[in-house]
Amino acid sequence: MQKKGRVLVVEGDDLIRELLERWLREGGYAVAFGDLETLRQDGAGEPEPLAVILDLGNPRSATGAIRSVRAVYSAPILAISGRFRRGLSNSRDAARRLGASRVLAKPFSADELLVAVREAIEDPA
Repeated sequence: MQKKGRVLVVEGDDLIRELLERWLREGGYAVAFGDLETLRQDGAGEPEPLAVILDLGNPRSATGAIRSVRAVYSAPILAISGRFRRGLSNSRDAARRLGASRVLAKPFSADELLVAVREAIEDPA
């Protein structure tokens, strides 16, 4: 399978990170991992990813985390959280309020993740 490009995952939970890696690799993406501190310190030396998947522990205070990613990368951000209401998945309005390209409520399936990543890359608005 030809690789589609690299997706950066910023997720603190090891099990979820492993699951995201597996699903993204199965979807044809290369995967890199980071955390907000690493991005602030030396993220600028990394090549630009196609998209950033950013776990938000608290969506109401997510602006700082999204700004940290935006300070380093111009790639579209797919915000994921177990605290998003299920109806917010892929809501452009919620994404716009957060400053992300897309939002996705946990739990989600591999198909939902890959569709959200593809949409974020193809239409980052």
